[in-house]
Amino acid sequence: MAQANPDLNTLTTPEKCVADFCLIPVTPPESLAVCALLIRATGQYLQIGTPTASVSRQIADVQRLMQQSALKYSMHSAGTTVEGSWDDVMRLIGQAHVMLHERGVLRIQTDIRIGSRIDKEQSFDEKVTKVEALLAQDSKS
Repeated sequence: MAQANPDLNTLTTPEKCVADFCLIPVTPPESLAVCALLIRATGQYLQIGTPTASVSRQIADVQRLMQQSALKYSMHSAGTTVEGSWDDVMRLIGQAHVMLHERGVLRIQTDIRIGSRIDKEQSFDEKVTKVEALLAQDSKS
């Protein structure tokens, strides 16, 4: 027997999540020849069509936004991982959109990878530490 659809007015979002996101600012077609990685929130931003290959200023802007938030985050070479409540993480990604728009980026598309779990609490740091411990055991054998 099929279950009834939930009431969207009372259905909540997960209490906590970890998100990798990829914001892709798109500029006018005449400048699409230049494409550079900007940042990945468990954030990745791709900026397409910038006048130069460097997007370090935009990365720094987004990292400053992350610093202002109360959310746990980590920048890495392929982007940024951000951790917090679903609503707070989504709000921060949206704020990154608005900030880049206000700085002249006309169009942004975003890819987001989000994980949530309810069986236990585990931060993104704990996940990395667990794998590093397993790798350390390899070197002892």
